[in-house]
Amino acid sequence: MSGSSLFKMRLVHLDLKGAPPKVSYLAEVFPLFHALGANGLLIEYEDMFPYKGHLRLLRAQHAYSPSEIKEILHLATLNELEVVPLVQTFGHMEFVLKHEALAHLREVAFFPNTLNPHEAESLALVGAMIDQVMELHPGARWLHVGCDEVYYLGEGEASRQWLQQEQNNKARLCLSHVKAVASHVLARHPATKPLVWDDMLRDIPEDQLSASGVPQLVEPMLWDYTADLDVHGKALLMEKYQKCGFRQLWAASAFKGATGVSQALTPIEHHLRNHMQWLQVAAHGPADTLQGIVLTGWQRYDHFSVLCELLPVGIPSLAVCLQSLLQGGFAEDVKTRVENFLGMPSLEITGFTRYVTGWFSSYHRRRKLIHPVMIQHIQPQALSLLGRWSALAGELEAALRRVFYPDAVEEWLEENVQPSLQQLQQLLQDLGEAAGPGPPMASPGPDTGQEP
Repeated sequence: MSGSSLFKMRLVHLDLKGAPPKVSYLAEVFPLFHALGANGLLIEYEDMFPYKGHLRLLRAQHAYSPSEIKEILHLATLNELEVVPLVQTFGHMEFVLKHEALAHLREVAFFPNTLNPHEAESLALVGAMIDQVMELHPGARWLHVGCDEVYYLGEGEASRQWLQQEQNNKARLCLSHVKAVASHVLARHPATKPLVWDDMLRDIPEDQLSASGVPQLVEPMLWDYTADLDVHGKALLMEKYQKCGFRQLWAASAFKGATGVSQALTPIEHHLRNHMQWLQVAAHGPADTLQGIVLTGWQRYDHFSVLCELLPVGIPSLAVCLQSLLQGGFAEDVKTRVENFLGMPSLEITGFTRYVTGWFSSYHRRRKLIHPVMIQHIQPQALSLLGRWSALAGELEAALRRVFYPDAVEEWLEENVQPSLQQLQQLLQDLGEAAGPGPPMASPGPDTGQEP
């Protein structure tokens, strides 16, 4: 069975809460997404959406304009990519609740991620956000309302009092808010089906989930970005959700942004294995159990964290993962096809860090100790890399400015380019000092006085 029949919808996730691309770059990559096998986009606008009126304070400095949103949707249509907007409505509300004017709607005062579900103003707020997003996406078949990682739920004062009532628990509190949000979507936009991340639903007892009414209102998206996900466990979870009454289920993998908060280069092998596991999950159940899969590409772990891999850096991984889903696996012919698509001779990355970490560690560098042969291994490569990296830095900055807005360029260069240049310069300085004239090189270990 081919991957295309296992996942009829294959959506690429655009996480715009960090380094949002300019529309001109999206015009370049949307045709590639389509060619590689995608047929949809999950766009997580966050503060890049042009909120207006009393929500205008949510907009980032370089937020897209309404005309740019329309252009993005037009470009998506031209490339046969169905757009699903994402609006966070419970957890990951940092970009909203960080503002002093809205801080009173936090579940707990020190944590701006989670919305207080007890306040009528909270539902009015997310309802207004949903309505403004849907105003620019009038034909959307789905709207993702988030609801993942609702940390500290139940810890607020109003929640504590509510939980003192015998019939109440955190699961019920969570489900009541999800139901309220989904009901708003369906009441105001009856042709649009709400989607939710599934992590807050996984551990809720089957009977409670069934009785909540939520399964009739939303479609859960099961997410797992690990390379060794539990295929059997996922199959059992899908079975549970179906028994509870969910009519459609979705999967969510990752092609980047899931292996380290400050990851700069995408480990393709990890993400390929993740997608191979998801293919097994899809094959494990009845046909069409999963409506589709979203290939997430996280740009920040949350609104306040540093940038992880930029979208252009993750494109090779995206190509490998999409083609693997489409072909039902990753063989040599698929690898060759991906390399041809991208114009890349090889997807492999090599380096010399093993010599540095093994023979010129921080311990050695502080004591100016190094084996003479290791200098011949490390120094030429470090000099070459420094020269190439210095020359490339200017070109890289120019290329970044073509794709991203100035604040993202400044942040990425400061986080990723400047430190590595400084590290290479310091490495060469330490090598020079360790190799220079001085006392005979001593062993870093103690002399026991014993013969071999």
